[in-house]
Amino acid sequence: MPTLTASPHDLDLPIRGMTCASCAGRVERALRQVPGVTAATVNLASERARVEGQAEPTALLQAVEKAGYDVPRQTVELAIEGMTCASCVGRVERALGKVDGVLSASVNLASERAQVETLEGVEGEALLAAVRAAGYDARPVAGDTPVPAPRDERLPLAGAVLLAAPLVLPMIAGWFGGHLMLPAWLQFLLATPVQFVFGARFYVSAWKAVRAGTGNMDLLVALGTSAGYGLSLYLWWRAAPGDMPHLYFEASAVVIALVRLGKYLESRAKRQTGDAIRALQALRPERAVRVVDGREEEVAIAALQVGDLLRVKPGERIPVDGEVVDGQSHADEALISGESLPVPKAPGDAVTGGALNGEGRLLVRATALGAESVLARIIRLVEDAQAAKAPIQKLVDRVSEVFVPAVLLIALATLAGWLFAGAGLEQAMINAVSVLVIACPCALGLATPTAIMAGTGVAARHGILIKDASALEIAHGVTDVAFDKTGTLTSGEPRLVHLAAPADEEQALALAGALQQGSEHPLARAVLDACAARGLHPATVTDSQALAGRGIRGQVGERSLALGNRRLLDEQGLAPGALEEQARAWEAEGRTLSWLLDLAPPRVLGLFAFGDSLKPGAAEAVAALEARGIRSHLITGDNRGSAGVVASALHIDDVHAEVLPADKAATVAALKAAGRRVAMVGDGLNDAPALASADVGIAMGGGTDVAMHAAGITLMRGDPRLVPAALDISRRTYGKIRQNLFWAFIYNLVGLPLAAFGVLDPVLAGAAMALSSVSVVSNALLLKTWKPEEVA
Repeated sequence: MPTLTASPHDLDLPIRGMTCASCAGRVERALRQVPGVTAATVNLASERARVEGQAEPTALLQAVEKAGYDVPRQTVELAIEGMTCASCVGRVERALGKVDGVLSASVNLASERAQVETLEGVEGEALLAAVRAAGYDARPVAGDTPVPAPRDERLPLAGAVLLAAPLVLPMIAGWFGGHLMLPAWLQFLLATPVQFVFGARFYVSAWKAVRAGTGNMDLLVALGTSAGYGLSLYLWWRAAPGDMPHLYFEASAVVIALVRLGKYLESRAKRQTGDAIRALQALRPERAVRVVDGREEEVAIAALQVGDLLRVKPGERIPVDGEVVDGQSHADEALISGESLPVPKAPGDAVTGGALNGEGRLLVRATALGAESVLARIIRLVEDAQAAKAPIQKLVDRVSEVFVPAVLLIALATLAGWLFAGAGLEQAMINAVSVLVIACPCALGLATPTAIMAGTGVAARHGILIKDASALEIAHGVTDVAFDKTGTLTSGEPRLVHLAAPADEEQALALAGALQQGSEHPLARAVLDACAARGLHPATVTDSQALAGRGIRGQVGERSLALGNRRLLDEQGLAPGALEEQARAWEAEGRTLSWLLDLAPPRVLGLFAFGDSLKPGAAEAVAALEARGIRSHLITGDNRGSAGVVASALHIDDVHAEVLPADKAATVAALKAAGRRVAMVGDGLNDAPALASADVGIAMGGGTDVAMHAAGITLMRGDPRLVPAALDISRRTYGKIRQNLFWAFIYNLVGLPLAAFGVLDPVLAGAAMALSSVSVVSNALLLKTWKPEEVA
């Protein structure tokens, strides 16, 4: 296990990949060059490096990896219970950061989860112990652990409200000129259970915070309500027999009831932010029908193996990722890929676990199970995005670290100031209590994560997977979008785009189709697709023979025919004749040409031009970006002719053709150097360098690989219209974050002075505090109504 020696920054690093003494020396030199390192010793036998000094762990890891070696790491996810505000988040993160071997810790208040990156070998029990020592409960989260529903707050809330309500009656009567006052003993009997039974959670949490040497929201509530309750006891004790002093039992009881009400509404709203994950988890069937030797048996999903044959009946969910072996149907993949229309499925087609089978019975061979399935990977990506922190959250974290201590000082200053001004202890105490009650950092802690959870959740439902919060935050400011061509704006499959023949074009197409029957060549499929589109039925070919590097020849009826490139034409000694000018024009467009020849007697029967067709929605996507002031660029390795055709059709002015993958990244870097914020859209393979180089990488996916590591955003469908949709949900989510932070800060900036100057009593302060958290979460939930207009 990694250990710390002289200081919290001295690390014992595991190193992988060293094979000899020179490797150890190289790692030592790399580590010693890191700022803050005072000594570094590498042991080749144990494959470990002992590093002393004050260096940042991430800098050490980067140095080792830059030297060509690996520091094995692991990510642990914990469920944290007992957090109430942003100060709690900071305390848990600091506690986890002090554990030996922890590299980073990120805690999300809304999801109540912690993601901890550690060196390999760090035991989970050490992390749990650190969290518990900080005053919270923690448990490990397995990969398939369902998102828990928030605890039921209804019963304690109802009890607090029922007991506090009679205490508020005199206050309400006073607004209408009435003079109703409950006896002191009755106020005491009503307020005491609220204070110490329904308010016990605040004392427990406050004590844990004090014991850990810090503060949180519950400490403020406990101090404030206890002060009001204690002041009431003091005034009751000091009152002369028969006198009825003004007591503040109602303030303490109502504040506790309001805080519990706020927590109840907050937990309901937080539950809705996790609806996207729960909806995806609900897609996973628990059982499947396996076919063995013709017999059908129902088994648990966990009992399946890759290669098993499964029977899927109409209306059932497809249990696993697989391939259709028999049967035809349609699959509803709306919740997985965002595709609104059912997708036809036939033998040989891939199906995704969780999709809803339509009208037909299917026999499916399992190809991926458990954590390797598409649905499991989607859930992991969405969970990771919802647990991650946006860069703007760092500001909130810094404020939260000093917030509670600052509030305590303001409350003391309020108490001292009113006493110094000549007010009595009663007035000074009430104003100080109001300061403690209104200053709740809950809204600060919830402002960012609730918006991120709601935004990433609704995006996932529409086929947009956002891998991390940084991508979500950065994407809102994109000024330029660079598109790859093949597979991104075009289908990536050749299509017959032009046809010319000296005589009958349809006859020439039918003859070409006859030659291409049985061929698996992409151009052959393009010819046969064109025949099918025109309703042509090619004749049977005999004596078919492939001509290496030139084309194909065969006998169609009584005619000896050939279909191939210019080299085949030249071999036959034929001239293009009237088709020469057309051939030059199509070649200038970057088209691939094929000539149909009659070999006896030799003559040209037709000219075919193949090209990549635009994807449906490509033009709308570019137009939508232009309407928002975002400039589009085309970066492709294809020739200038084909790139020019696509750019012209889509009205893209900036075209970079015939570029290598590394040059794509350089082009993106040049745009960034010019002060532009760039999103790169590609298929995630040869575009990986450019995707990584861009401010935001957007990978086009077909639903088969949703974890394209080079991109921050993955589109489950290859629909270009999802690109402006992804930027739109990013803009809206970031807008909600800013709105939430504004309201969270404004509540305290306005409320604290009002409370300190005696304008707000504790009851109003408690109501304002509860309202702040509820309003922040409710505002974030408005994102759930978002729909990408471009897809519609």
